[in-house]
Amino acid sequence: MKFFLIAGEPSGDHLGAALMVGLKALVPDATFHGIGGPRMAAEGLESLFPMDELSLMGIWEILPRYRHLKRRIAETAEAVIACDPDALITIDSPDFCLRVAAAVREQRPRQRTIHYVAPSVWAWRAGRALKMAKVIDHVLAILPFEPPYMQAAGMSCDFVGHPVATATVSGPDDAALFRARHGIAPEAPVVLCLPGSRKSEVSRLAARFDEALMRLRDRVPEIRVVLPTVPGVAHMVHDMARRWPTAPIVIEESEEKMAAFAAADLALAASGTVSLELAANRIPMVIGYDMAPLSRLIIGALLKTDTVTLVNLVSDTRAVPEFLGSACKPGPLALALQGALEDMPARKAQLDAMDLTMDRLGKGGEAPGLRAARSVIRAITEPR
Repeated sequence: MKFFLIAGEPSGDHLGAALMVGLKALVPDATFHGIGGPRMAAEGLESLFPMDELSLMGIWEILPRYRHLKRRIAETAEAVIACDPDALITIDSPDFCLRVAAAVREQRPRQRTIHYVAPSVWAWRAGRALKMAKVIDHVLAILPFEPPYMQAAGMSCDFVGHPVATATVSGPDDAALFRARHGIAPEAPVVLCLPGSRKSEVSRLAARFDEALMRLRDRVPEIRVVLPTVPGVAHMVHDMARRWPTAPIVIEESEEKMAAFAAADLALAASGTVSLELAANRIPMVIGYDMAPLSRLIIGALLKTDTVTLVNLVSDTRAVPEFLGSACKPGPLALALQGALEDMPARKAQLDAMDLTMDRLGKGGEAPGLRAARSVIRAITEPR
């Protein structure tokens, strides 16, 4: 079997790589083509062009690069048609991926199409599912409450679990070694700063997060700030961190990131899947997020939920404090961080919500990549 996969950001690269592992286990002679990052490259994918060209989010952020992205959409659709795959598998990044799927469908109406990660129609723009159903046959959902939304729109859909629920978590020995390597006292609170994996997120949130952490340090002087980052924005993070009064420890290596998570007592993070990574490691957190004013205005008007934090949504609680849009300011963030560090009942409520979240996402079950691969094979071998 031959598969064309498209991932547009680091989380998609992670999902795509795990799916490739699962597909190779089920179909040993499978071949892969498409767009991906370093994880998918390690599994044998030669990317059509660098994945980080697609790591954009928000209306205002996309507009300046619209012409370039339009060319990339056409180029990618042509590559899919030339490849003639058994399945086109698009992974998240719907603004790009679904346009490619639509362009392919125009020329190949019978092309099997699968989308990995259901759009958050339960949060905003419910009409996206109906629009997506015109070009997508099957959906791989990573949240347990999503399949009914996709099925109602006319697509088949399986909940395949979330990779974070079965990911390896570092232990206390790794935490102690991390503290020793970086000269962090055993009793000093370690605070993770995670301003996002997209350039637009880092540029918009980093200064606010640093100011919030400076205010927290004024109240809790012994804190140490650790700033894990990813390849696409690492250069930005290093440049910014050199100017930050909090003097964070910047880390890029995945093993060192795992050790930092094991050592952490608290996190300040951008909204997104990182909240689930934090939950898997049982790290109390505060979530902040903002976008360009136009994007904020439009998305804010369409939002249907009172929270966007995945831990809150999956656990059906509101244990994790979040500050979105105009509320994402250093003062409130700092107060919430202090509360998440020192308020023991609030910390316990977060930890309970995290444990429930991991159970509902498939902790202890089959690896999501393999479950997703089984779902893909069923979708392309069953009659239409």
